[in-house]
Parts: sequence; structure tokens; C-alpha cells
Amino acid sequence: MTVGFIGGSGIYEALDLENVREEAVETPFGEPSEPVTLGEMGGTEVAFLPRHGKNHQRDPTEAPYRANIHALKQVGVERILASNAVGSLREDLPPQSLLVPDQIFDRTRHRPYTFFEEGMVVHMGFADPYCPHMVDHLAGAADAATDDGAERGGTYVCIEGPQYSTRAESEFFRAQGWDVVGMTAIPEAKLAREAEMCYATVTGVTDYDVWKEDAEVTLDEVLENAAANETAIKRVIEHAIETLPEERECDCGHALEGTINTPTEHIPLETRERVELLAGDYL
Repeated sequence: MTVGFIGGSGIYEALDLENVREEAVETPFGEPSEPVTLGEMGGTEVAFLPRHGKNHQRDPTEAPYRANIHALKQVGVERILASNAVGSLREDLPPQSLLVPDQIFDRTRHRPYTFFEEGMVVHMGFADPYCPHMVDHLAGAADAATDDGAERGGTYVCIEGPQYSTRAESEFFRAQGWDVVGMTAIPEAKLAREAEMCYATVTGVTDYDVWKEDAEVTLDEVLENAAANETAIKRVIEHAIETLPEERECDCGHALEGTINTPTEHIPLETRERVELLAGDYL
């Protein structure tokens, strides 16, 4: 069993692993954000990627989401745990608290949302964007590994960035009853589903966005609270990996079944070759 961990803002180094090595992975969708760091934790192989690169050189729109997910698939990952830095849309969810969301609202506009294009149409179900079993497991790991635990469930509204919200946008998000706002849930969750990988994330609150009176989100505030959240998030991920069941108990492993709308004989050969790892069993 190989488990993937995608580190968000503030998490640029792998967990405390044994037998660590780096593997440069080439994908049909370009280079991942960094070479994949591989190592072992309690007999489980872990593959780590920092979403933005080790020096945070890739912004939320330009991060190589497709290459990252494909690279993890290439090294044998079936389940991905991730982390995201987010702003809170709720008074009772202050900075340095954790939330494991189970829903996403997508407000991005300029990102590649699918592996399947150029003559191949795939209509993927996405009603539950995070693997429900992984959400439960990750929330339970947070309760076991940290003093304050993590709230289970909630909606992550994903904006384009790299700018923060306007006050009007922030108030609108709150009026919808959404819980946190960030910039990186999409298309990562969509691509993980297309790759038939379980996916869930723990979000670390860094600020109150700009809805709160006298609140003005700044980079300094975000970085300070992201650093404070790093230890708790890594504890959660480590405990989740150590207690992860060997077998998957969800439908993620055959998510592509019945979703490919284009007959195989009409999919261009170049496209079929590019998605062989992902969809070869169905073509």
C-alpha cells in the first residue's frame, strides 16, 4: 500500500519517514511540482509532493495539478491525503483550527479540470467530491492526534486567486453558509477522482478572510498561522497513515466505470496513449 500526501502552503517537507529517496517522474502532463519523495512509515510506503513546490514558486492557478496526480498514480498511490491553508467564514472557526471538508463549491475559471480531452469525453460523477471513508478516517485521526481535533464536514469554496477575496465576495460566501475559502481544492479533487484515487484533505485555518470587522487578511498573518498549523496537520496525517485500513471500502477504485462517453475506436490514438495509465482498463 502506497499513500500519497500533498502538502499545502506551509508544508514543503515530507513527514518523518525511513528509507527516504527521491524519484523524478515524467508524466504526459508535464513535470510535477517537485520530484516525488518516497519513504516508509510503520511499514507503509508514503509518497510526498509539495503542491506549490519546495520554495512555494507556483501560484494556485499554475500549480501542476494534473502532473502531480499522475505522478502519484505512477508510483503506485491509491489514496491521497492532502492539506490546504484556508480562510474561515465562521466566527466559531478561528485561525489555527482544523476542518475536514466534505463538499466543495468551485469558483475557479482558468484551470485544466480533466485528464480526458482532445477527442475523449468523460462525464465523471462528483456529487461527493471527497472520499467519504477518507473524510471519516481523517477526521477521526485529527481527534486522536491533536488536543482540539478537527471539525468533520463543511463546504470549501475554491476561488481562483492568487488575490484574496473582496469584502463583497466574502460576505456572499458567508451568506451561502459555506465554511472555509481557499484556492487549491480544485482541480485536485476532480483529478484524483478521475484517477480512481481516494482523496480527502485537512484544512488549517489561517485567517478570517475579510468579512470580519477589522479583519484584513495579510500574507504575514497567513504565513504565521500556517506555520503554527503545520505541526498539528502533520500529526493528523501521520496518525491517519498509521491507522489506515489496508483495503479500500469505497467506490473510488472504479470511478471511471460507465463514464466514458466516446467509443474507444473514435478516441485518437495519441489521446489513448496519454491516458493509458488512468483509463486503459476501460478502453
